[in-house]
Amino acid sequence: MKTNFKFILLFFLAIFAFQSCQDMDDNAAPINLEVQDFIWKGLNQYYLWQADVPNLADDRFASQDALNDFLRGYPVPEELFDALRVDKSIDRFSWIVSDYLELEQALGGISKNHGAEFGLVYKPGSTTDIFGYVRYILPNSAASTKDIQRGSIFYGINGTQLTINNYQSLLAADDYTLNLADYDGGAITPNGKSVALTKTILAENPILINKVITSGTHKIGYLMYNGFYAEYDIQLNDAFGALKSQGITDLVLDLRYNSGGSVLTATRLASMITGQYTGQVFAKQQWNDKINSYFESADPEALKNNFTDKIGSTPINSLNLSKIYILTTKSSASASELVINGLKPYMDVVQIGDVTTGKNVGSVTLYDSPTFGKDNRNPNHRYAMQPIVLKIVNAAGFGDYYSGLEPNYLLKENLGNLDILGNNSEALLSTAIGKITGTGKMLKQNPEKDFNYFKDTKSLDGLQNQMYIEKAPEGILKALD
Repeated sequence: MKTNFKFILLFFLAIFAFQSCQDMDDNAAPINLEVQDFIWKGLNQYYLWQADVPNLADDRFASQDALNDFLRGYPVPEELFDALRVDKSIDRFSWIVSDYLELEQALGGISKNHGAEFGLVYKPGSTTDIFGYVRYILPNSAASTKDIQRGSIFYGINGTQLTINNYQSLLAADDYTLNLADYDGGAITPNGKSVALTKTILAENPILINKVITSGTHKIGYLMYNGFYAEYDIQLNDAFGALKSQGITDLVLDLRYNSGGSVLTATRLASMITGQYTGQVFAKQQWNDKINSYFESADPEALKNNFTDKIGSTPINSLNLSKIYILTTKSSASASELVINGLKPYMDVVQIGDVTTGKNVGSVTLYDSPTFGKDNRNPNHRYAMQPIVLKIVNAAGFGDYYSGLEPNYLLKENLGNLDILGNNSEALLSTAIGKITGTGKMLKQNPEKDFNYFKDTKSLDGLQNQMYIEKAPEGILKALD
């Protein structure tokens, strides 16, 4: 009886809170406002900061006609989306796209890409001029056939110096020429060389390196993992199976270039690292007040992401570790940070490298459909949103790392320490090996070759710099039917 009463009470509270939205749902928006109508209703329902945006208030518009009058003031959908967000210093990561096919591919690691993954940093003494350096080359890509490798420096595109104002337009082209340079005593000096690159549709397998390093009595697993793409979860599990079969004693997880991805994949990765915490809370989701209230009353377990021992019906290859070494840079974001923060209540997490991005919030893809999911999408357009809808905390309730997660051992990757990835002598990996074996010392930074970070390949358009859940919860919508 108590359960039935709670649901009835919840139902009437929801009806009261959403009465204006219900009234609007009875009338379809005119076709020229369909996209804008979808944007407002999706953000009104799910946006994490909905309560902080007056124009998204549940009682802001008394009818669909009143909402339509407001929406007509924003003929460009992207401008409406931006107008309905909180200040960008708070919401740095919400996105809208005009073609959801591109978004879906990006979240799965598929993009139009030439295969040279790079970082962009400020030139010495400048606040506007930037230059790039290659961090790694994707196998079987256009760049893999060119005379360019990790550490290659480029100052311009098609003869034009890169700046904070032109980099997006220059790098957006499908074909362009990188103008190469040398590091010369603190200066970035053009050397007259160039490399022509062409973008193709490329799927990135996020498992770039998986190997075992023997050092004394230690068998150290080293996994460089560059994206939380759910399509590769079985391959990730196989990679852990290979490490487990070789009897590793320690694990170095390299997330320095991993800008994030699926919350589900992050939960599975954490379960592979551990294995002794199946069923316990890895992370907890915090939505806006009305969605939180619904789930806390109707299904509080839906707000939890628990350690698991299976991927579907496939058993997870777990290592049962109590300590892990994780390598980071400023490009380590979202789901990478989730793994670090989610593991800390359960094991000793030793972070080596730089401070991470500081993305403690997650998104979901919203489509123009009755449930905001993929089914029955509006055939008149392909707009979709990737708004921030939740904050995520660990089992201890901690999730306040907006400024990034601080490493235990600060060691910035820079032009002075770009050894071959996976080599025992590479700066960050060498430091981890030294900490594991007790034989190494921290490498000294070379401040002369340390440049201020600006952007990296995956953050250029934001599509791959995400932490997302698979779909929006539909229970609250059904309660209003």
